[in-house]
Amino acid sequence: MTNLAAIRIVPADPARALTPEQKRFNTLIRQIEQSRKTLAAWQDNIALYAQARAQVHVPLLEEQQALQRRWAFALDSALARKGWTRTERETMSELVCNAAAELLGANADDAELKALFARHADVDFDTDRAQALLAMKDLAELATGLDLGDDEGIASEEDLMQRMHQQMQAHTQAADAEQEAKSSRRRKSAAQQRREAEAQQATQSVREVFRKLASALHPDRETDAEQRTIKTALMQRANQAYENNDLLTLLELQLQIEQVDAGHMANADTKRVKHYNKVLAEQLAELKTEIGQVEFSFCMDFGLAPGSGLNPLKLGLQLERETQRLRFELAEMGREIGLLGDVAATKRWLKLARRRLADAAFDMDPFF
Repeated sequence: MTNLAAIRIVPADPARALTPEQKRFNTLIRQIEQSRKTLAAWQDNIALYAQARAQVHVPLLEEQQALQRRWAFALDSALARKGWTRTERETMSELVCNAAAELLGANADDAELKALFARHADVDFDTDRAQALLAMKDLAELATGLDLGDDEGIASEEDLMQRMHQQMQAHTQAADAEQEAKSSRRRKSAAQQRREAEAQQATQSVREVFRKLASALHPDRETDAEQRTIKTALMQRANQAYENNDLLTLLELQLQIEQVDAGHMANADTKRVKHYNKVLAEQLAELKTEIGQVEFSFCMDFGLAPGSGLNPLKLGLQLERETQRLRFELAEMGREIGLLGDVAATKRWLKLARRRLADAAFDMDPFF
């Protein structure tokens, strides 16, 4: 890739300061270059993370599920003994239900777990899940104001999320269409007319750069076979950049074929630089959006909390932290299974477990 420092605006006279638009141009190309590197880092490192996770993390997750299953049945067996208060029994039953439900979420065909759940719940697991989905649907309608339709076709949280996404898209499209219709009926203000004119001029600036490139790179005008091949590849890049409104790549191509020199942008008039800045700002916003989408998809695919500002260059450290957490949880679960044989120790542990359940219920309450 071309060195973007060569496109930066440097005043011919060192004593002359850059204009605000020239400074903004330099800032935008620097931010775009950094965003490109970030996006490339995500694309390069996700596959490596997935491979390392499959080797290290997945076996631990399988071990955790097996131990959690053993823990749930051990807690059920402990509950069969005498000596528990009513509150302790209720806490133990709730813990068994929670563990069984979580495990059944990964494997809904486990008949023994379904039977375990049913022994400690008011309804069987399938009914409980259906009721929970309907409650989630009602809450989503209340929170968003959307009509998610009837209950048929919602067999999982994924079905519910898909229907929400479809309804939100339809709602947004309808709102956009209504706003566009209102705008077309209103007389455009001077500010709107100015913005539209600036957008048109910015597009024209991109078109002018592309036309100069196309004139220089058109392979049909090249007699040398080797040069024709090179120009064909460059022309393909130019066409793609023009379709994507990618001004920076077009400027890089101009620099690459020496159609412009390092002082070209310094001599561009303020109006032209302003138009360039508008296009570059849009390009930067699109890059940041794409980076956000890649990061969000990564978090969803691997069960991580989105919005935590992950660094794609440090996914190895992220995996190491996850692995340490899993090993700690495995050790804790093994310790808890061991203390279930000691009634006094189990009673002390249940007090802490009851507080955690209360805190979790408080966090999930929509009225707080």
